[in-house]
Amino acid sequence: MTKQVKVIGVIGPNAQSCTEAIYKFGLQLGEVLVDMGYTIVNGGKEGFMEAVFKGAHNSKNYKCGRTIAIIEEDDGRFANKFSDIVIPTGMSIGRNLLIVNTADLLIAVGGGAGTLSEIAFAWQQNKYVLCHTEFGGWAAEFAGKSLDGRELNLLIPVKDLSELKKTLKAVIDEIQL
Repeated sequence: MTKQVKVIGVIGPNAQSCTEAIYKFGLQLGEVLVDMGYTIVNGGKEGFMEAVFKGAHNSKNYKCGRTIAIIEEDDGRFANKFSDIVIPTGMSIGRNLLIVNTADLLIAVGGGAGTLSEIAFAWQQNKYVLCHTEFGGWAAEFAGKSLDGRELNLLIPVKDLSELKKTLKAVIDEIQL
């Protein structure tokens, strides 16, 4: 039996909301995730999504197929140039649910309304979200909290890349993905 590659969903700001600091963090995050052997899924557009995929391409372990873009449009040409596999949905924001469904777990950084919906979908599906707290947004707002009356401990706060790597490995091992 072959070992299935784990898919990490990375959610965060679009081009309008992505600061230079978040973009630089995205470059580092993408590279680290592929270095660790993961495949990445996101919305495949500009801003943080592009940075993560660009960083993935910089990994020493990169090979084509490590970045999956699930885009809103019905035409793959709208994906950023670092998207290896493009899934054009024609579903507008409904594609956020597909990103969550595709991921084994998610990492949230900053984020606005799109990130908020993806965190909520992950919560409803009992999927872990590592919530990076350095850049504010919905990721920091919900880190360590419950979205409803259930005490699921799914929204795990992480403060930096080192803690994120350690926590990601621990969660993957714990849930035996």
